[in-house]
Amino acid sequence: MTFGTAKEDAYRRDLTINSLFYNINTGSVEDLTGRGIEDLKSGKIVTPLPPKDTFLDDPLRVLRAIRFGARFGFVFEEELTKAAACDDVKNALAAKVSKERVGTEIDLMISGNQPVKAMTYIADLTLFWVVFTLHPKVEPTVSEECQGLCVAYLDAAWNLIQLIGGSSFTGEQRRLCLYAALFLPFRDTIYKDGKGKKVPVVNYIFRDSLKQKASDPETVIKIHRSLEKFLTLIPLLTSNDDTQPAEVDMGMELLDVPITSKLRVATGFLLLEVKEFWRAGLLLSTLLYPSDTDSTQDFLEKQFELDRRRDLFKAAEDAIVNLGLEKVWDLKPLVNGKDIMTVLHLKSGGPIVREWQQKLLAWQLAHPAGTVEECLDWMKETHSKRAKME
Repeated sequence: MTFGTAKEDAYRRDLTINSLFYNINTGSVEDLTGRGIEDLKSGKIVTPLPPKDTFLDDPLRVLRAIRFGARFGFVFEEELTKAAACDDVKNALAAKVSKERVGTEIDLMISGNQPVKAMTYIADLTLFWVVFTLHPKVEPTVSEECQGLCVAYLDAAWNLIQLIGGSSFTGEQRRLCLYAALFLPFRDTIYKDGKGKKVPVVNYIFRDSLKQKASDPETVIKIHRSLEKFLTLIPLLTSNDDTQPAEVDMGMELLDVPITSKLRVATGFLLLEVKEFWRAGLLLSTLLYPSDTDSTQDFLEKQFELDRRRDLFKAAEDAIVNLGLEKVWDLKPLVNGKDIMTVLHLKSGGPIVREWQQKLLAWQLAHPAGTVEECLDWMKETHSKRAKME
């Protein structure tokens, strides 16, 4: 084992802009590759050694080059671009680098200041399917060209967030909203696990391709599943007409709910599903609105009409806030499980108690000023009517 020199160390760095040393004795920056400062000033992404050699030594450097290029708006050297897209480097990235390291780099890109530019580079360098590998047996089949649509949805979501104002989203909400946008074309794509259970392919991308924390795919899948319901509610939330339809089709029964309260109840239940990520679901649903049109070509051609979508988002958001539902998940039930068991004369819980919990929650959403006594009276009356009918 021998010690290398500082110059040898500099040449083994990933990029010339990352090979600079600070001499604590002289208080000066030392550029041992002879071009680090020059590339930093001119905005170039260059490797100290031939790029293919640098990338094959550690293939993760390809993603680091992309991240720094996107972050600072620097330009890739032509030879670096060729090396990054060559089969040898792509195969090495897929075979030699742990998924955890890949996932960390992708997460830094998505959380950074230029996520769209980073994902565009990944797609342009034909690395998209190397990074975001899918399960070998997905249904329906995903085409190679789908990567363009993924980046287009990310682009639209990113620009819409900027237009709306970043303060509407926390850092974590923005991060997962952008992931949900990037994987939007996969929202109906599934694979079957070892037991034959259908699993969203987004789960596979996060857990197997990127090795991200389990809560990430769970949240993104919840956002995706909320979109159809948001698309149903948007025209009702943004309508200037005070009258409401007799039914709100949300895939659930809203029995014994006053017509004037159905929208509030349906919206409340939807927000309870996605909780603090409801704005992410609403934002992405505005990109798909109206649901009876195919927006695929528009997005590929970047015809986002973002001003119109921003106005749609703001109108729906204001309606939700005015309904008093902005943080509906903090709502405490007026009646607990023990109270329900007492009224129903039950000795233990079970499906009946859960059913009544949903009904009582619907009543509480329909009657925001209701009291515990009023809620219990309604429950007793409703239970009595059902018992007589049976």
